[in-house]
Amino acid sequence: MFSKFEIFIGLRYLKAKQKNSFVSFISLISIIGIALGVAALIIVLSVMNGFQREIRNKIIGVTSHMQIMSASNSIGDWQSIGDLAKTNKHVLAYAPYIDGQGLLSFSGNVTGVLVRGVAPSLEKSVDDIVNSTTQGSFNSLDESGFNIAIGQNLARMIGAGIGDKITIITPDGQITPAGMVPRIKQFTVRAIFNTHMQEYDSSLVFIGLKQAQILFKVPNSVSGIRLKVDDVMQTQIIKKQLYTNMPDDIIIKDWIDQHQNYFSAVAMEKKMMFVILSLIIAVAAFNLVSTLVMTVNDKKSDIAILRTIGASERNIMKIFMLQGGISGIIGTISGTILGVILAYFIGDIVHGIELITHTKLIAGDVYLIDYLPSQIEFNDVASIFVISILLSIIATIYPSRSAAKTNPAEALRYE
Repeated sequence: MFSKFEIFIGLRYLKAKQKNSFVSFISLISIIGIALGVAALIIVLSVMNGFQREIRNKIIGVTSHMQIMSASNSIGDWQSIGDLAKTNKHVLAYAPYIDGQGLLSFSGNVTGVLVRGVAPSLEKSVDDIVNSTTQGSFNSLDESGFNIAIGQNLARMIGAGIGDKITIITPDGQITPAGMVPRIKQFTVRAIFNTHMQEYDSSLVFIGLKQAQILFKVPNSVSGIRLKVDDVMQTQIIKKQLYTNMPDDIIIKDWIDQHQNYFSAVAMEKKMMFVILSLIIAVAAFNLVSTLVMTVNDKKSDIAILRTIGASERNIMKIFMLQGGISGIIGTISGTILGVILAYFIGDIVHGIELITHTKLIAGDVYLIDYLPSQIEFNDVASIFVISILLSIIATIYPSRSAAKTNPAEALRYE
């Protein structure tokens, strides 16, 4: 693409003469601008990828990969439905659950919660909530008696701990001569879990499946069945396969259906951030235009001499495109290396800043997680690299064409 002659001259022109050191300064600023733009784009996209991955994993860890429900919100023979689902080779395990709303009361504090009845021995095969237990034992929900597991934030909010007795009030009450009386049941806190997600740690509680059937008056049924599959990215396909042999009143939802709005919003934000930050790279790349224009003006006599000794307009154009392109490549490579390094250590950097300033930069109640994750995607880095190089090359076209059209006679008239 470039001859040895063009490469030799182009590399010589990368360093301006001492009297025109301002040109070198502008060129350096352009390179730094490209590097910072590329680094910023890599870091932002990596952080967004990290947020998406962590929140997806945590959501799946609590809500499971897929759920089987009924149009009547009640499944009687859940074992048969679960076994039927497991005939699909992609389904690894299943577990029943009962969901209901309630008010939790302890020591004068009252808050609304989602009460979920589970069988711990089966639950640990479909999600990670058992592994999130920080105090007590989640398996105690299988024991006789009314035991409960609550989130760490909820425990802190109401001031409850292991062994304390808390009251659950459900809206599905009992009719008495005095009117409707809500159902009230006392539970003993046997486990405290921490999913690192404010939404679940402050408003979700677990009780045993049998106790939930008693509390919500559904002695022979469950709300649904939770499934674990071998590939969470293929749940839409697996869902279609499961529908082929399920009863007509069965409804199947996967983690994408349950949180579609959130993940769609994140995907849109990622695209918009890519476009916006690409403009930063474009601005820095087009700074090369001013650099090359000043270089062309500085090198007019050299261009004229090169033309007189046989260099064609194409040779001159390639020389200056090479000069600008190398500046863009240097900035892009530097920015890529800087961006990948910072993206890899961004969580540690933010944690260090929090320790130094004694402030919490990532609030769990706002961002769902209380730390800054990062996931570097090769496709993102490659796309950013290619776009930056292309913008740098496009920016060199106009000044290079201008240099190629320099009239040797006019350039040498006053030399």
